[in-house]
Amino acid sequence: MSETVLRNARIVMAGEVVHGTLQASGGLIQSVAEGNGLAGADLEGDLLVPGLIELHTDNFERHLMPRPKVRWPELPALFGHDAEIAAAGITTVYDALGLGDLGLEGLRGQDMGSVLRAIDEASEKGLLRADHKLHVRCELPAPNLMELFQPFRGNRRVGLLSVMDHTPGQRQWENLEHAKVYYCGKKGWSEHQFMKSVEQAREKQERYAVPHRKYFVSYARENSIPLASHDDTLPEHVEQARAEGVAISEFPTRVEAARAARESGLSIVMGAPNVVRGGSHSGNVAAVELARLRLLDTLSSDYVPASLMLAAFRLVDAAGFSVPEAVATVSRNPARALGLSDRGEIAPGLRADLVQVRLVGDAPAQQPVVRAVWREGRRVV
Repeated sequence: MSETVLRNARIVMAGEVVHGTLQASGGLIQSVAEGNGLAGADLEGDLLVPGLIELHTDNFERHLMPRPKVRWPELPALFGHDAEIAAAGITTVYDALGLGDLGLEGLRGQDMGSVLRAIDEASEKGLLRADHKLHVRCELPAPNLMELFQPFRGNRRVGLLSVMDHTPGQRQWENLEHAKVYYCGKKGWSEHQFMKSVEQAREKQERYAVPHRKYFVSYARENSIPLASHDDTLPEHVEQARAEGVAISEFPTRVEAARAARESGLSIVMGAPNVVRGGSHSGNVAAVELARLRLLDTLSSDYVPASLMLAAFRLVDAAGFSVPEAVATVSRNPARALGLSDRGEIAPGLRADLVQVRLVGDAPAQQPVVRAVWREGRRVV
């Protein structure tokens, strides 16, 4: 049984930071103690934090389609994504795969069966650094959503479902000008193409959103899969989500929606890039504002994996979080929201998913640098 001993570390536990030694064997943490009596790897006073848990990243999609209409082979895309994720200190990742979009020409309008097979193949052969699970993002107005979901039915990796509606004019894209900048820039559309797409999107929303939402709410309940709402804007959105058994509110766009989520007992997720940039690229509420109001539970790297660790430590100076509280937003809190009881913090008996972090520079612009990563006691970075 392999043993790992990490000494001279500032170990970030649930409620304190302990300067001492961690001992792990058999993939689990065995002990945490003050002092450096045991022989082992010297972490030189660096922080030792739990392996990060990422519940919503589009990064795999970016590797699968690095340019518009350019589909990359599944395994090379997966290995590139996995390496980037692990280097960011993420040991458990919920690969977010969107099903359906405003148009059908992009990745999210394509069958994902071969992608799922690639994840299984690489995992079974022990080729991946991180533990990969699936977050299925269901674009409710998409006409072919049910067809696209077929490969995911009964898949054991599906650990989170989210119900989304990106129809311009509401929720994330309440401001049509922000939506136009995003879609025209990303897809190269003209303004005429954008407005035509908006009209078509509204028609699809009226026809498909309600029955599709009903189906996925039932599917999540029947299969005991956590369900997330997306871009809640009004308290009414949150009330609907609560009534449906939603556990997670992803990226509420206004303070009042986040307050409603807190009152309803939903776990609140905000984007780490929002924290790093100082605001939302969609013109919605700033994540730091919600953090200062204690209306933020979990951070998601969304589209920049390295933002997760950086944003967590930004919360210390920007929102008055303690180091354990900040680290919890990327470890313990998402673990609890997702029903993962075997990881998410440093404590005896839990998985030895660990990250060595050195803080470089002066506050408030300290940069956390990932120096080593262990997954179940095995070094992967």
